Formats: sequence, structure tokens, C-alpha cells
Amino acid sequence: MEKELRSVQIPEFTTVRDLSTILDVSPIDVIKELMNNGIMATINQQIDFDTAAIVAEEMGFEAHLPIPEVEATEEEEAQPLMVRLLAGENPEDLEPRPPVITLLGHVDHGKTSLLDIIRNTSVQEGEVGGITQHIGAYQVVHENKRITFLDTPGHEAFTAMRARGAQGADIAVLVVAADDGVMPQTREAISHARAAHVPIIVALNKIDKDNANPELVKQQLSDEGLVVEDWGGEVICVPVSARMQIGIDELLENILLVSEVQEFKANPNRPAVGVVVEGKMDRTRGPIATVLVHNGTLNTGDSFVIGEVYGHVRAMFDYRGQRIDSAPPSTPVQILGLSSVPNAGDRFEAVKDDRSARQIALGRATRQQQTARPVVDLTLEKLFEQFQTGKVQELNVIVKADVQGSIEPIVSSIEELSAGDIGVNMIHRGTGNISESDIMLAIASRAIVIGFNVTADTAARRQAESEGIEIRLYNIIYQIIDDVQKALTGMLEPQYADVATGHALVRAVFRVSRVGQVAGCYVTDGVIMRNTRVHVLRGGESIFSGQIASLKRFQEDVAEVRMGYECGIAIERFASFEEGDIIEGYRKERVS
Repeated sequence: MEKELRSVQIPEFTTVRDLSTILDVSPIDVIKELMNNGIMATINQQIDFDTAAIVAEEMGFEAHLPIPEVEATEEEEAQPLMVRLLAGENPEDLEPRPPVITLLGHVDHGKTSLLDIIRNTSVQEGEVGGITQHIGAYQVVHENKRITFLDTPGHEAFTAMRARGAQGADIAVLVVAADDGVMPQTREAISHARAAHVPIIVALNKIDKDNANPELVKQQLSDEGLVVEDWGGEVICVPVSARMQIGIDELLENILLVSEVQEFKANPNRPAVGVVVEGKMDRTRGPIATVLVHNGTLNTGDSFVIGEVYGHVRAMFDYRGQRIDSAPPSTPVQILGLSSVPNAGDRFEAVKDDRSARQIALGRATRQQQTARPVVDLTLEKLFEQFQTGKVQELNVIVKADVQGSIEPIVSSIEELSAGDIGVNMIHRGTGNISESDIMLAIASRAIVIGFNVTADTAARRQAESEGIEIRLYNIIYQIIDDVQKALTGMLEPQYADVATGHALVRAVFRVSRVGQVAGCYVTDGVIMRNTRVHVLRGGESIFSGQIASLKRFQEDVAEVRMGYECGIAIERFASFEEGDIIEGYRKERVS
């Protein structure tokens, strides 16, 4: 009876040492197996997937390339991550979970004071004798229902997580001081919450002050598009006072009300998936991470992977510092047992065992090294290319101007622009110089930052350059409109067709060390060029499309091979040539 091979994932390129880790064998055994196949390799030498697969098979494994991580579509990105994580779940497996809340608003409007009051009253009420510790998040109990609060008030932290592809909260509580009204950071917070597609509850703070003017604040909120319920709108507005502890219960009740309407659910009976809230290095306990579980249940002893970091949950603590064995959905926990410190906002996921965790993290690290390239700039000039590849469906814009009077004509003119199915989405508008907060919002929303009669802070410029975000500064309004109009016109989707440039018949297949599978070919017509895109045809049908990685005549690299000549061809990410295959070179030509 033939022995069944165990499945294992191996990156496209790996070292002998890393392969031994993946297979859980000695590096010496791997080197011996390579020698048996005529390959002399050192422990740090890199080998390709085909070579590694041969070694793995000899050791009882069936090798597979890691499944590529699929990026969310534009339509999916319009949904909170919490919703997208439930895609594919059986509705019968879903159960209600506590909502995750973040507080946003202008500086000095009382976000931190409000969080402190909620924590000091509700935590003690629900957890007698509990002493909270700062782990970046905590839970309170109201009416026998749990609510999770992110203890990182401010839209900068909220958007920093979004910029890394994470969803920080289900509901945003917008804190506005009744004596101060809507301020620049309030407008920014509104824009950040809207960009994250989360419900907004307004906490009208400091109502105990003599100069409080709630009706004026409601008018200002209406001007920003947030119409509160008693003005005929749908936005819940709760008068509160952190100093006098007024309205706290009402705020929590309304949070629970919105949660019931939104029906936040998760499947607790599956491996945990979540996001890193904080990561740090502890002198005595090593790398530590605070994880917020979005879906599934995390248990002590679970193996996990966070980006390129992997580990095994050695111990788990709640916000009170008490050791716990399991963390259901919406629970913040501090975990020990990481290989290194992860970044806030990185996705966390539990896997079946330690070997799988190491393998996935190693694969990601290897792919990162192989595909590392400069950040692709998001500029008006390159928006057309972005739209062609489906990465851009609309032009997201952030506008900053010197005075409020300049903003209105700019915004109204830009919003009127459109080109076919492509329109403008005004992410944020405000006065003052372009700041780091504006750039963080642009990163999270993939937006262009336009400034009129303003400058960009040094820190904002530095961050924009490192993240590939374009800042465009103007002092004439019509130039802004003209540039945006040109970008939108260029973003109209043209029609393209594949035009063949040449065909090559595969006459033989070879395996070359460090290169992989190479096809010995004869060019039957046209010309085959290096770095061009090709279709691999078998039986008249295309079985693969990719790019030529190597083109040789005898042992020399060449730029092209014309009809009637022989050559060797290797194609990126393809190693399944058969004699008789046709390699068709092609280019894209616009037909309309």
C-alpha cells in the first residue's frame, strides 16, 4: 500500500534552513537529500519551490504553494471589516456579541474623562473588586450586557488601524462639548467615522456648564450632515457630563440600542480571528500583544499567526490582569508567547498547530522579501492606471483651505465633476495646514490631498512621501478643477484587446537549478521578447497567463528571439510545461 503524503505549504523560494523548519527535520537531512538529487547546497542557500518539492516528497510530504491572500473588492471595502469577516459563515452558527466602541472628537472635549467615568462606574458595577490595567481596551457591563471600549480615544489611533487594513470599532461615539461646539478636529472625526462606514452616536458633553448651548451644537452638526433625532434626523444625541456623571447610563443604553439594530454577531465555535490593539516588549515576559477577538474564540494553547509573527498562547489575561483560558468574540485580551512584537492593526488568526503558524509566517516573510518594492504612489497622473487594474473605482479627495469661504466653491465644483461611471468622493474638508491626521485619513481611504493657499506640515510631508500619498498645493481654484477633470477623464475605462506578437512551440522541458522549469522552444512565427506577457496554450485553450522571467539562446540572455530560432523560456509562477504547449506572446492594444 502506497504511503499517504502529508500536505505542506512551501514558499516559492526558501532557504535550506527554513525548509528544514517547515518539514520539521534536521537541516543535515535536507542537505543530504539535495546531494542525492545532484544539488550541492549550504544551509543558508536559497532553493526554488520545485527543488524544495522534490525534497519534501522524498521525506513524505506533498508540497503546495501558499494560497495567495485575496484583496477585498471595492464593494467589500465599503463594508466594515467586522461584517466581511462573517462572509461564508452559516447564519445558524452566529450568536450576538458585545459591540466594540471608540470615542472620537476634538481635543479637550472630554473623551478621556468620559472613558474614565464609564470604566470606573460600569467596570466596578459588573466586576466587583476588579482593578483594571491598561491593555488598550476594556469591557463594561450595563443591564447585564457587555460593551467593549477601545481605550485609545482619538481618530488618529482609530484611522491608524484602518490604514493597516483593520477595523477598530463597530460604533463611533462622537464627543462634542456643549460649550465649544463643532471644531476642526470634530469635523475630522466625522470624516474618519464616515470613511470607516460605522454608525455614529453623538455624546453632547459638558452640558452642566453655564455657557452650554446644545441647540447651537445641533445646528452645527446638521451643517456637517449629522442631523440628530429631535431635529428630525436619525443620529442619536445623548446629553452627558463627565464631570457631574450625568447621562452615562443613557449613553450606554443607546449604545446597546444601536447594537441591537445593527445585530452585531459572530461565530464563537471556530478558530479566533481578530486585530492587534497594542504590541510591546516586556523585560520579563518578552513580546506581548493585546488582541481584540472579532470572530471565533481564542483559547490558551492555541497557535496563531500575526502577519510575519507567529506564536503559541502561553498565557492570556483580561483587562483586570486576571488570567483566563478563553476569549469569545469582542473580548480584548493580552497574550504571551509571540516570536516578536507585532504592529497595532495587524490581523490576528488562530491556526491548527505551531508548525502551520511557523510555516505561514515564514511564507509571508519570504514573499515579502521577494516582492518588496517601493510604495506605489497614488497620484492624479496614475489614477488611470489604478482604475485599469480595478484598484480605483472613484476619486477620493481630501481638501484643506486657508478659510472656510474658499472650501465651499472648491468642494461644490469638484463634486459636480464626473466622467462616465467615475465620480468624486469627498472624504474630508477643513481649514488650516495639511497635518499628519489628514495623511493618515488619506492612507486609510486611498485619497488625494488637495491644499488651497495652505502648506503641509513637515511631518505630514514625510509621512506622505513614505506612504505614496500625493499632496497637491494650489493658489488658483480653476487649476484644481482643471486637474481633477483631466484625471477623471483619464480614468474612463477604455476597451483593450490582446494582440499576439509571436508563438513558440515547446519541444522539450528541462529542470534547471535555481531557475525551475524551463521550456526548450522553437519560435514558429513573430517574435518572443523578454519580460513580455504570454499565454500558455494547450489544446487550443489558455491554461496560464503570466510574464516571461527568463529568455535564453544557448547560455546567453537575449532581449528577443525571432521566427525560425530556438530558445529557452521560463515563465514566472508557472512550472507545468508539457511538450506540444504553445507559448503566445501578446500586448494590449486599445480598440476604442
